[in-house]
Amino acid sequence: MRVVQRDFDVLVVGGGHAGVEAASAAARLGCRTAMVVLDPAAIGRMSCNPAIGGLAKGQLVREIDALGGEMALVTDATGIQFRMLNTSKGPAVRSPRAQCDRDAYNRTMAARVLGLPNLTVITGEAVALRAAVGGARVDGVELACGSHLGAPAVVLTTGTFLGGRLFAGSWEAPGGRHGESAATRISDSLRSFGIRLGRHKTGTPPRLHRASIDFSRCERQPGDDPPQPFSFRTRRIDRPQMCCWLTRTNPATHAVIRRHAHLSPMVQGRIRGTGPRYCPSVEDKVVRFAAQESHPVFLEPEGRDSIEIYPNGVSTSLPSEVQEQFLRTIPGLEEVQVLRHGYAVEYDHIVTDQIRGDLQVAALRGLFAAGQINGTSGYEEAAGQGLVAGLNAARFARGQDPVVFDRATAYLGVMVDDLCRVNPSEPYRMFTSRAEFRLLLRSDNADRRLTPLGERLGLVDAAAADAVRDKERRLLAARRWLDTTRRGGKSLLEWLRRPEVTTADLLAWDATFAAMSLTAGELAELEAEVKYAGYVERQAMEVDRLRRMEQRRIPTAFDYGAVTGLSNEARAQLLQRRPLTLGEASRLAGVRQADVQLLLVKLGC
Repeated sequence: MRVVQRDFDVLVVGGGHAGVEAASAAARLGCRTAMVVLDPAAIGRMSCNPAIGGLAKGQLVREIDALGGEMALVTDATGIQFRMLNTSKGPAVRSPRAQCDRDAYNRTMAARVLGLPNLTVITGEAVALRAAVGGARVDGVELACGSHLGAPAVVLTTGTFLGGRLFAGSWEAPGGRHGESAATRISDSLRSFGIRLGRHKTGTPPRLHRASIDFSRCERQPGDDPPQPFSFRTRRIDRPQMCCWLTRTNPATHAVIRRHAHLSPMVQGRIRGTGPRYCPSVEDKVVRFAAQESHPVFLEPEGRDSIEIYPNGVSTSLPSEVQEQFLRTIPGLEEVQVLRHGYAVEYDHIVTDQIRGDLQVAALRGLFAAGQINGTSGYEEAAGQGLVAGLNAARFARGQDPVVFDRATAYLGVMVDDLCRVNPSEPYRMFTSRAEFRLLLRSDNADRRLTPLGERLGLVDAAAADAVRDKERRLLAARRWLDTTRRGGKSLLEWLRRPEVTTADLLAWDATFAAMSLTAGELAELEAEVKYAGYVERQAMEVDRLRRMEQRRIPTAFDYGAVTGLSNEARAQLLQRRPLTLGEASRLAGVRQADVQLLLVKLGC
C-alpha cells in the first residue's frame, strides 16, 4: 500500500462547517492537521439556506467565535442582511441571524482554511478507518486510491454525504447534495468496528429566478439599522444591506400538494430516515397541520449579484412538475421560473448513545465525530461540534485530558450533553428552551464566558483575550458608577432595575455615563445583567451545585464491575458509554441516584 503521509496528529474527514471548525481548532493548537475532502473548492459550502444564526443557533455561533472559530468572522465578511431576533422578548432568547452571499461565503471560508498554518488539505475520499494493533484505537484512514493517512486522532465530519441518497418524486440517486457524490464506503467501515448507524433525512427547497418574482405582492423584511456584527472581533458592518420578502402559502397551494402527496418518496416508503420535526417539508406541513390555511414563505437572496432566490419554508421532494404547480399558487410567484428543483437527502448517522462528552466514539479510541454524523441538523450545530471535536482530538493526540463543556458554561455543553444522554429520534436542533441556564448563556456575553477559557487552552490569541478583558473592565466601571451615582434619592443602578427605565434613559440623564462610550452591545449587556440580577444569582447557585458534580472525573479504565450494588442496567450503560464525569454518568438512562452514590463512594469523593 502506498503511504501518502504518516506524521499527522489529527485527520479531519469532511470539509463542511463541522470539518472547518475541527481543522481550524486543531491547527490553531499547533497540531499537524490534514483535512480530507472530495473537493477543496467546496470547503465551507452552504448546502441549504445561505444564512447563519437564528434562535439559539446565534448563541452557538457567538460561542464558536469566543473560542477563536471561523464562522462568525466569515459571516460578517459576506453577510448581506443582519437581524437580531426576539428583540421584543427577554435578553436570554435574543439571537443574531445573518443572510449571507452564498458564493462569497464559500470562497472566503475556503481561503481562510487553505491559509491556516499547520493544515494540509488532501483531495480524496476516505473509505475506511484503520485501527492500531488490537483494534481498540484508531490509526488513520484509507483513501479510495489505496493510500493510507496515519494519525492518532481522526475526526469524522461527513455531513449528509455519509451513505447519502437524493430523492425527488420517482427520481433518486446517490449523493450528498446537488451535483456532488456521496461517501458510500466508510459506513461499512464504521459497522465493522461495531458502531451502530441510523438513517436521517433532510431536504431543501427549489431555487427561484429573481427576475420572475413579483415582489410588490410580498411583504418587505429589512435588516437592522445599524447592523450588529456576529463576531466579537468585527468592529462594524459598513456594507449596505439587502432586503428579504415574506409571502405565504394558501388553500390553493395546499390543494395541489394534497392531490400529489402520494408521489412523495416519504409517503411511498422509499425514504426510511426520520426528518427534522422543526423544519419539515412543505408536504409534511400540509398533511400534519391540515387545519392551518397558510404557512410563511421567506424569499431570501442567495447573494448580491445572484439571480437565485431561496424560498425558505417550502422544502420539498415532490416531483419537479408538482413543485412548479404549487409554487405558482403563492402570491408573487405566479410566473415564477424554477432554476433548480427541491429534493430530499437521506444519510447515515452514528446512534449517539455511542458518543462521549468529548465527542469521542466510545467503540474506537481516538475516533471523534461532529455534525450530521452525530444526528444533528444545521450549520451552527455542526460547527459547534466541530470545534469541540477538533479541540479534543488535538488534546488526545498529545496525551492531554479532554475538555468537556458543561450545561452551565455554554450552549455547546447543552448540545453535546443532550446528544450523549439520549438518542435523538430525529435530527437534533438547538433551541433556547433546551438550556436550563439560558439567562447566563446569552449571545451578548459569550466572549466573557468563553474567551478566557479559549486563551488558556491555546485557541484564542492575546489580542482577542485583551479585548475581552478591556470590555470586562468597562462594564465593571460602568456598573460601579451607576451604583454610586444618585438621582431623586435612588442610585442609577436602582433606576435601571425598573422595567420602564433603559440605558437610553440613563444616557439622556447624565453626560458622564454617555462619555463612557459603551457600545450598543455593551449597553444591552449591562442592562440585562442589572435587570435580571436576582434571577442570575439564583441560577448561579444551581450552577455551583452542577459543577461540583461535573468536576468529579471518572478514570478512563474505571472498573465498574468492582462497584458492589450497581444495578445491572446502570453497569451496562456505564460500561458502554464510559462517561468522563460523574455529572455525565448521572444523566445516563438507567443510572439511578443510588448508583451515583455508590460511584461517589468508590471514587473516594
